[in-house]
Parts: sequence; structure tokens; C-alpha cells
Amino acid sequence: MSSRWTTAVLDPSHTGGWAVVRSSLGFLRDEQGPLFAREWVASQGLPVLAEHGVGHLEGEPVFVYELQGPVELPGCEWQGLRQFMMQGDLDIFNLLGYAAQIATWAREHRFCGSCGRAAVQIKGERAMHCDVCDLRAYPRISPSMIVLLTRGDEILLARSPRFVTGVYSTLAGFAEPGESAEQCLIREVREEVSLQVRNIQYKGSQCWPFPHSMMLGFHAEYAGGDIVPQADEIEDAQWFRVDALPPLPAGRSIARYLIDLYVAERLGLPEPVLAGQV
Repeated sequence: MSSRWTTAVLDPSHTGGWAVVRSSLGFLRDEQGPLFAREWVASQGLPVLAEHGVGHLEGEPVFVYELQGPVELPGCEWQGLRQFMMQGDLDIFNLLGYAAQIATWAREHRFCGSCGRAAVQIKGERAMHCDVCDLRAYPRISPSMIVLLTRGDEILLARSPRFVTGVYSTLAGFAEPGESAEQCLIREVREEVSLQVRNIQYKGSQCWPFPHSMMLGFHAEYAGGDIVPQADEIEDAQWFRVDALPPLPAGRSIARYLIDLYVAERLGLPEPVLAGQV
């Protein structure tokens, strides 16, 4: 992680620092970006649902304000997290990605999941607590696998109906209870394109804040079968040569890293670096 941005549990009773403001429309920004003086945010009378300290940027504390709903402020606009991913400072995107996950958790765990009573934040710990049930709720991380299936100089890429028009990407899916990452990979490839795999190799991981995934990245070799796209999940799936690829995912995503890494291996190009890795 960059020395500019570090995560931390901060006490909201402390004054000063920076603030980022989030609603269902994304993060608030002005012409300078998404960071605002915390005192200014507090003075705007915003419909704040929750406030949490998320870390330090260049030594300065940063807090996230989760709003009940979007509001209009002069000179400001709302921007989605994916737009921040595509542009600008990687540290700012990492900050916002973490803030988005904490804000989602804060919104969804205001009440005890057992008895329904109001939960309170535990001082110095990233947890919401119910005094009656003694139940603690921590931010959720959902493990998932993402895999590039290879066949010599060909790679398998697929389209979901949810993708940007024309873009093809790797296969991915969430782990089921009791599954290992490898078992999840084998099942997802079988379900999504009806293919078998072999020689599974782990390549790296990336926290994916849409909204709270931990993506475990793999390469795997084709072992058999014919492509049969899963109905309602896969719009199209094809083998593409490494020197004739379709439009691909964003450069900072682990999906793009897995593709670029294999292309570099086959074509003798410099090895790419996964965004956010040391």
C-alpha cells in the first residue's frame, strides 16, 4: 500500500481532517476532487446517516460521511466509483474504494441482525455492537475467484450483458460456503462456459470495492469441452489470439492484469504490475 494513503480506525469525535461524502450516486466532488475540509462538510446540514474515520492521506485524517440520499451543493457533482478508477490518482481511488466499503457496511449494520435494536460503533475497532445480544458486526469481505483460461496462444474471454458494449473480460464468480478458491474456479468455469480446466496457477489478488469483494486471480489451462454460454449470465464467449484481442476491461482491474500478464508471457513483453501491489 502507498505511504500516501493508509487505513485506520479513527474516532469521529476528533476534529479536523478531510472528509469524503458518499450517497447512492457515488462520491461528491468539486473541481478540486472528492476531498473536502471536514469542518465545511459538517457545516452544510447534510442528511448524514453515518460517519466513520477511514485512515490518513499524507498524514491527515480522513472521514467518510454516508448520506441518507444525494443532495445538491453549489459547484459540486456526484461521480461514481468506477469513474474515479478510470482516471486520476490511484491513491485517491484506493481511499475512495475503502471508504465505499466502510460506508456500505455502516449503512447495512446500523441495527442488530439478531434482535433489530440499534447498534453502536465500538471505539477503536471497526465493529458495530449490540449491547443486548453482544453481537458484533464487522465489514464484510466476499471472496471470489477470477480466472483467465488459456489454450496456447489463445485466451478465453466472455461478455456479460452488464458489460460496456463490446468489452470482453475474464470469468469470475463468488465462492460458495465450503468451497476452496480452486473448487470455485472449476465450478464457475463449468457453469459459465461448460469447459474443464487444469494446471490452476494463482497470480495475485485485488480488493474490489463493488461493493466488497476480494478477488483471487488465476490462470488455468483448457482441459476439454465446447463453449456453451450460461443463459442470462454470459452473452458471448470466444477464444481470442493474444495478438488479436477485443476491447478489454479497465487497466487498473485485476481482470486486465491477468490478460496483460499472459499476453506479455506469450509475446515476450515486459511483465505488467497489478495496481495497488507493492
